[in-house]
Amino acid sequence: MWDFFTTVRHRHSIRKYQPDMPVDPTKLHAILEMACAAPSAGDLQSYRIIVVRDRAEREALVYAAHQQTFIAEAPVCLVFCADPARSETAFGERGAKLYSVQDTTIAAAYAQLAVVAAGMGSTWVGYFEENKVREALGLEPGLIPLALLSLGYPAELPEPSSRRRLDEVVTWR
Repeated sequence: MWDFFTTVRHRHSIRKYQPDMPVDPTKLHAILEMACAAPSAGDLQSYRIIVVRDRAEREALVYAAHQQTFIAEAPVCLVFCADPARSETAFGERGAKLYSVQDTTIAAAYAQLAVVAAGMGSTWVGYFEENKVREALGLEPGLIPLALLSLGYPAELPEPSSRRRLDEVVTWR
C-alpha cells in the first residue's frame, strides 16, 4: 500500500487500457466508497455517481466527449453529476451554484486517487457536451454532469507532465 504522497505522484492521465481486463468489483466498490468519503458542504454529498460499464453507453460518451475514444476502451467510466437541488435545500443559491459543484469535483478527485491506490489508472474528462452526456445516460432532470473518469488497467504509462514551480502558483502572506 502506498502512502498518500506516492499515490499522488503516480497519478497520470491514462488513455490506453489493457483490453479484456475488467475492473474487479471489489476494487470498484472501494473506489466508490472513497469518493463518498470525500468532504462535502453540510455532509450533504450533493452529487450522483453513474457507473458506466456497458460498452454501448461508453461509446455514446465518446461521441459526447468529442471522440475521446479511450472512454470506450476503458472498462469503466464514472460520471460525476452535481445535484444542485440537494445542496440548495440547506444553502440556497450559493449551495446550488457552488457547493454542489465543489462537492462533486472533490468526490471525483478522491475517486481518481483511489484508482491509483487500487493499482489502476484513469483520466479525468471535462471536455464534453453536457446535453449529449445527459441524453446518452438518460439522466434525471436536475443532475449536471461535471466530470467523466475513465478507469482501468493501464496499457502504458505516459511520461510525467511538467508542473509549474511552487513559486509560480503559491503566494505566501
